[in-house]
Amino acid sequence: MKYFLVPLCSLAFCLSTASFARDPIHVESVLNSARLQGSGRLTWWGFDVYDAALYRAGNLNSPEFALDLRYQKSFSGISIANRTTEEMKRLGVSDTQATLWGRELATFLPNVESGQTLTAMYNPKQGTLFYYDGKQIAQIKGADFSKAFFGIWFDSKTSAPKLRSELLGQYCPPPLIGEGC
Repeated sequence: MKYFLVPLCSLAFCLSTASFARDPIHVESVLNSARLQGSGRLTWWGFDVYDAALYRAGNLNSPEFALDLRYQKSFSGISIANRTTEEMKRLGVSDTQATLWGRELATFLPNVESGQTLTAMYNPKQGTLFYYDGKQIAQIKGADFSKAFFGIWFDSKTSAPKLRSELLGQYCPPPLIGEGC
């Protein structure tokens, strides 16, 4: 099994319930009327990697959403960027494009320790906004990056289908992913 990021990192999986979710203040401040859609824990070979939560803005048809990851292990920003690149390639992004995006991610993704969070929020007008422990650290504009990045968790070909299912619950993926229900 492969590790994978959100923004951000490694994995395979054991899932859990919404008990991992908490409403991060920075999500509510950016997403109007944010509400939890689903959550789960990614476990790889018996090691907890992170708790993930998907928040949607206003209603489930809104294109805006956030993926919040609370890490249970420590990872370097470089390893998170590298894992992201590998997962993007696995989903069909060209080697060249995934490498370019991976280099960009490596310029701002921090090292994370257990208990710290990385959050990625999507807004069609702004692209993907990245937060580290609630503070904005970067923005990557454009839907192409956002679709490739969030596809790591929400594409039907994700390497973590159980986590995808837990995050989506009984609902469709965000419209950015382009899958109907």
